[in-house]
Amino acid sequence: MGLCKRKDSQPEIKDPAAMGDGKVVLKKQINLFQGVAIIVGIIVGSGIFVSPVGILQNVRSVGMSFVLWVICGIYNALGAVCYAELGTMIPQGGGEYIYIRRAFGDIASFVCLWIDFVLICPVGIAAMGLMFSVYLLKPIYPDCDVPELPQRLLGGLITCLLIAVNCVNVKWATKVQVVITISKLVALATIIIIGFYFIAKGETESFQDSFADSDTSAGAIALSFYSGFWAYSGWSYLNFLVDEMVNPVRNLPLAIFISMTLVICVYLLANVAYLGVLSPLQMLSSPAVAVTFADQTLGPLKWVMPILIAISVSGTMNGTALSMSRLFFIGAGNGHLPQFVSMINYKRLTPMPSLLTILVLTLIFQNSGDIFYLIEMEGFGFASILVMTFASHVYLRYKEPDLPRPIKVPVALPAVLCVVSVAIVVLTFYQKPKESFLALGLVALGIVLYLVCGKWKTKPKSIQEKIDHVTMFIQRLLLVIPPSKPEDLQFE
Repeated sequence: MGLCKRKDSQPEIKDPAAMGDGKVVLKKQINLFQGVAIIVGIIVGSGIFVSPVGILQNVRSVGMSFVLWVICGIYNALGAVCYAELGTMIPQGGGEYIYIRRAFGDIASFVCLWIDFVLICPVGIAAMGLMFSVYLLKPIYPDCDVPELPQRLLGGLITCLLIAVNCVNVKWATKVQVVITISKLVALATIIIIGFYFIAKGETESFQDSFADSDTSAGAIALSFYSGFWAYSGWSYLNFLVDEMVNPVRNLPLAIFISMTLVICVYLLANVAYLGVLSPLQMLSSPAVAVTFADQTLGPLKWVMPILIAISVSGTMNGTALSMSRLFFIGAGNGHLPQFVSMINYKRLTPMPSLLTILVLTLIFQNSGDIFYLIEMEGFGFASILVMTFASHVYLRYKEPDLPRPIKVPVALPAVLCVVSVAIVVLTFYQKPKESFLALGLVALGIVLYLVCGKWKTKPKSIQEKIDHVTMFIQRLLLVIPPSKPEDLQFE
């Protein structure tokens, strides 16, 4: 294929109705049902199956834990409503990166992109890939830990498979997400039905004096909120895919509302069901609550639960890769990542270089002995992004008051959520100082790289030529070209 040159280095993604006229763009093919599946599939990962006890171990009572689950769900739902306003006001793919850039400019948006690039996306997918391996292989190693080599090999294999699906066809990726989401909801429904059956038989000891010995101190509440906050994380990822949604002004807020309502209800019912079979002490001492639950209720079919957990984790991996690849694709188009990351495979119409970049970084982290140390840095990164996003929400109300807002929330809401997110960042520094300062150092390194590589416009000709040769090599290798208007594309 010939190489493609552009007059403008920033890609512009348009409606693909005129594909026959030569446009190479991301297609609008994610409907409302698929949008719901993506959000639910990302949020409902391993947490509700493996260790939904972070709140319980801090507040020390069943009743208070349920209060915190509801409060955390409401907090995240309110955050999702704010994202719905931003997503319908600025219906561009890229999510919070786009909103922060519009409000505060290049450096702030680059910090957001860099945090996602080095702290959240590859580290998260790498960890989930390893977790997928542990639970899928657990029936083979029932009485010992899963060996490290098969764990890493299987983690790498599932990562490669999911990235390949995303590279080949967006519809395939969304269909995979739908199937996985249905599978994990079936697993949770099984837990809920069994648990409520036990409760109906009179197994209610766990709910007696449910608020006895509650720890309502500020520290306990803060730590519990922190645990619940991350249990609901993932609701923002659909905003990265707005460019590929059918009728995003209608479907984005609907998908967010339906997803958050479903997740909150399922989380509460699952926790009630667990306590219908297990005592609070059993839950706190279990390395994987759903597995312990299955051991006591499913008999010879108990091996099914680890497999269902693995399927659930793979859904979070798939949804993260699908959404985050669009963020990096758009950030590269703005000059915040290497240019080849902003290109699309001209046959598949997928952001293949962005997806393969995620794959490479993920495989590196999966082979790092410090993977779980790095995972703990995600708390700092994600909370920092929320601070910037809610701050940009407030600022845009005053900077651009006349922007059309199909959904408009009281400005006090993002302001309060911004303050709460700042408190979470401070708490992260208090709880995980080493990880937080390392994360801060990586962010500082990213700013330096941005100033040197991104803002340095007068590079020596020899350096620029080498960069161009690498870009052209990748174009030929992956059959990718920059998306843009047909009139801005010149084929050699």
